Amino acid sequence: MDLPNYLELATADMAATKGFYTSAFGIEFTDYGPEYAGANTESFELGLAAFGETPPPLPGFQTRDIAAAEQAVRNAGGTIVKEIYDFPGGRRFHFRDPGGNELLVYQYEEQG
Repeated sequence: MDLPNYLELATADMAATKGFYTSAFGIEFTDYGPEYAGANTESFELGLAAFGETPPPLPGFQTRDIAAAEQAVRNAGGTIVKEIYDFPGGRRFHFRDPGGNELLVYQYEEQG
């Protein structure tokens, strides 16, 4: 797996949060419906997810083999929180590390 290059932040105010990151850092977002927006920079991806209550950030690892990554997490003692599922542009799963932190691993669809 590559180093973490994705962070998903929860927000109770999608418009204000997008506006903040656009104004402060010049990040432009793509809306994927009313509850999710994503942005790609040269080296990092930022996702915003609409939530009523704000949970901790959700960092992620990109992989080229989602099934192998899920098995590696299981073998290392991680707990799968959400099994592999589709999201716009790829597949991902969520897990907890032994310290209780939730993270995700994602794989983009092959571009042809």
